[in-house]
Amino acid sequence: MKPSSVDTLAWVAIFGGLLVLCLGVFVARQAQGLGHGFLAVGALATVVGAVLIYVRSRMADVPGSPQ
Repeated sequence: MKPSSVDTLAWVAIFGGLLVLCLGVFVARQAQGLGHGFLAVGALATVVGAVLIYVRSRMADVPGSPQ
């Protein structure tokens, strides 16, 4: 996987997860089970994004990539 695709995937996971977390807070007021599901999925996506940023920091730089 190219570093730029890892970067993109990480940030999409983080911001998408945070968006789903916010949605879960509002949905939980009306449908508690569904809201908690959104909260769990959003938290998982955010953590996956953070782990991908850590993985990217440990990857060797690819020749020709911008510094």
